[in-house]
Amino acid sequence: MPIKLIIFDLDGTLTDSLADLTDATNHMLARFGRPALGCAEVRQLVGQGARRLVERAMAGASAEEIEMALAIFLGYNEAHIADKTRPYPGVAETLDLLKGSGRVMTVVSNKNAALCRKLLALLGIDRFFAEILGADSLPFRKPSPEPLLKLIRDLGVSAAETVMVGDSINDIAAGKGAGVATVGCTYGYGDIAELAEATYRIDRFAALVELPFFTT
Repeated sequence: MPIKLIIFDLDGTLTDSLADLTDATNHMLARFGRPALGCAEVRQLVGQGARRLVERAMAGASAEEIEMALAIFLGYNEAHIADKTRPYPGVAETLDLLKGSGRVMTVVSNKNAALCRKLLALLGIDRFFAEILGADSLPFRKPSPEPLLKLIRDLGVSAAETVMVGDSINDIAAGKGAGVATVGCTYGYGDIAELAEATYRIDRFAALVELPFFTT
């Protein structure tokens, strides 16, 4: 069946936000007298939401310290969410092509929904998306398929008419659980091995329009 709904991950798929996430992480760590991390190290922490990133960066911290650190991280990240973050090359042009073809596009991220909306608006690409779900939109987040299934229901399409595009195992697992086709973005933050079960893999965002679901 032709694809009618495209669900995108955000960080590592649509946007390269690693520098801003690293700055937020190191601002938080400095407040606790901990050594800074490099971008490569923070890259390994991204993908399961802010709380999980903080827990992993603050290994050995008490529950109270984690709550304090999370508040510091989120506050800094929101204030500096688009200082260095940019869409990957070809994102705006490709989204414009996809929208022109009649596809409905949405975002499912493990970042809080308000931050997703703020970032997409600041980058000028929020207009492309019919719905945006974040980590706090539902009781379950990726790798659960529930956010994807909600969009499929809300937008009145079938799983066979839907594709999930993302850069991590969370995206591929959520897509597989929802019974939809998946596209693994090898240029993002996830390890290549995490994308082994993706239906398709692309090494640049613009290659999305070269896949069979778009060309047929």
